[in-house]
Amino acid sequence: MGSGRTKLGEPYRVGLVGCGFFAQNHLAAWHALPDVRLVAVCDLDADKAEAASAQYSATPYTSAEEMLRRERLDFVDIATTMRSHRALVELAVAHRLPLIVQKPLAPSWADCVALVANCRDAGVPMMVHENTRFLSPIRAVRDIVARGKIGPLTWGRVAFRTGYDIYAGQPYLAQETEFILLDLGVHMLDIARFLLGEVESLYCQAQQIRPGLSGEDIATVMLKHRGGAVSVVECSYASRLDPDPFPQVLVELEGRDGSLSLQPGYRLVVCSNGRRTERDVSPPLLPWATPPWHGVQESVLAIQRHWVDCFARGAAPETDGSDSLRTYGLVFAAYDSARTGRAVQPLGPGPAPVTGDELHAG
Repeated sequence: MGSGRTKLGEPYRVGLVGCGFFAQNHLAAWHALPDVRLVAVCDLDADKAEAASAQYSATPYTSAEEMLRRERLDFVDIATTMRSHRALVELAVAHRLPLIVQKPLAPSWADCVALVANCRDAGVPMMVHENTRFLSPIRAVRDIVARGKIGPLTWGRVAFRTGYDIYAGQPYLAQETEFILLDLGVHMLDIARFLLGEVESLYCQAQQIRPGLSGEDIATVMLKHRGGAVSVVECSYASRLDPDPFPQVLVELEGRDGSLSLQPGYRLVVCSNGRRTERDVSPPLLPWATPPWHGVQESVLAIQRHWVDCFARGAAPETDGSDSLRTYGLVFAAYDSARTGRAVQPLGPGPAPVTGDELHAG
């Protein structure tokens, strides 16, 4: 229904669709932002909507259409599972409401493209909730790279390997026929792009280790980046590790003037021009956060704060539709590579323009 604010200086009014497992972090982060008011929550499960309503004093709904029709909102946050995203995005666009969509964006490349095109053609701002690049340790790594501390990048490794029982909180994941690349790989591939730049080609091998799954639970992807750097992205929910670094992302980067590694325990080691430094880049523990999830929870607050800042300035967020399509072009190309056993090019309309960030790669 357009802008929910009645006068300048009032908090932005947000409605959240989806009150399930991960959406609890969205709820807490919106509640923590002083310039935002969570006014409405929606879930098909009335008990979940009522629970969120009671905790955050928001009006509960079981129909997203009713919520968007009745409430004065500035934007809507869609935190449901991926198969519902296309219809919900179309609903938000019909109401001319700027929107945030949780990952995975959609279960197919065609749906991803259609979602982004729908928002673009209607002039409706949108952002994909790709929170992992907003992890404070990843931002610290990016800062080292951007400042040229290890020189132009030549090689990298982005890894998330664990044996943690992720199925306990999200049992539906065991039924996904395309699993780890869409659930976790999208994060790791986005980080590889974020740190090393756009990708020219990739090769993927996928494995299914845990009995009873419908899809792959290990994927290894080798990427050739524009400018010449090569990286390896590793995703595993079937690794028996002791200690298990869950839920930490581990990163290694090599450049012409040095190297860095983001190690278990949030230790960032940088070797630059013959000098070695080490520091703790542990994410802060927010009042509502719980270890070991606190890094992920802090990244949710960071990306939602980023959205509000961009929304206020009328600027495109980092993970807007056009940027996110480049990551999903890698995800679905990786599935093509795993099926054919061949190196492939990323899916997409064509190569991205060279940016200043990419001058550090190659």
